[in-house]
Amino acid sequence: MVNIPGRIELANLPTKIEKLERLTEELGGPNIFIKRDDQTGSEISGNKIRKLEFSVKEALDQGCNLLITCGGIQSNHARATAAVVAKLGLASCLVLRSDKEEEKIDGNYFLDKVLGAKIKFITSREYKESRMEIMEDLKEQLSKEGYKPYIIPEGASNGIGTFGYFNAMKEIAQQEKEMGIKFDAVVIATGSGGTYGGLFLANKIMNHGAKIYGVNVCDDEEYFKNQIDKVIRESLEYIDEDVELSKDEINILDGYVGKGYALSRPEEIEFIHKLAKLEGVILDPVYTGKGMYGLINEIKKGRFKDNNNILFIHTGGLYGLFPKKDLFSF
Repeated sequence: MVNIPGRIELANLPTKIEKLERLTEELGGPNIFIKRDDQTGSEISGNKIRKLEFSVKEALDQGCNLLITCGGIQSNHARATAAVVAKLGLASCLVLRSDKEEEKIDGNYFLDKVLGAKIKFITSREYKESRMEIMEDLKEQLSKEGYKPYIIPEGASNGIGTFGYFNAMKEIAQQEKEMGIKFDAVVIATGSGGTYGGLFLANKIMNHGAKIYGVNVCDDEEYFKNQIDKVIRESLEYIDEDVELSKDEINILDGYVGKGYALSRPEEIEFIHKLAKLEGVILDPVYTGKGMYGLINEIKKGRFKDNNNILFIHTGGLYGLFPKKDLFSF
């Protein structure tokens, strides 16, 4: 197997795989399984910690003592970064997107503050057009204050971060052997491309044979094919491996962005509520709610009629559900 960069061990791994028995029965097949990456930890829960294990190792190897990253006001990645920083005795600066004059302290944003992160707010327009430049300016400013900063892009979705889900795909392959099962498809919600990129690259190098599907929660299929291709090519710079890659091999289940990133439609909230009551599994409104909603609708449309076993990865996000509580009807 290919040698990948080193990591620090932060997540509770391996995460378990469960069959969603009642959902499978309701749909009449295929068999739907869920990998509980929402259980990688508490403060560090979710998929981002797998990527941070590699990003933070690189930062420490470079002698850095402050991490700068970015995301939405309810960013799971930003919260996980703040938790890792506190755990390791480092410092953090989170660049969060918000167009409100004052944000309600709730969910992940509340935890960011509890964990002691420095926070800088920027508008949606600034975030879209110049978040990397803003983080570079912060890096320069904080360097003058005596810190040695390290920038982690949105979602830790870059070359080094990709190896978090490269490792996860190896973990899935081992669990398949233990369970005596083979997953034809692995499905995730896709928001920045790094999780998909890692799964795809490992699946290809291992010649594993599963199809990797991403349900985009923002932007569109073309954007994510380009973004995932970029992230994978960055990751290849870390390993001595010649991999032929075509964007046509990247499978995006487009059409489930709904109102937009972090904006919920009633049917998405209803689905989250239904699955919680049906299986005791709570999805989040930004990523996994849209991702699983998309998967189930595609199953109903017949896209997966030739599949026997589908694995959906629960990438976390529970804390982001609390600011949406007013959308639920009880």
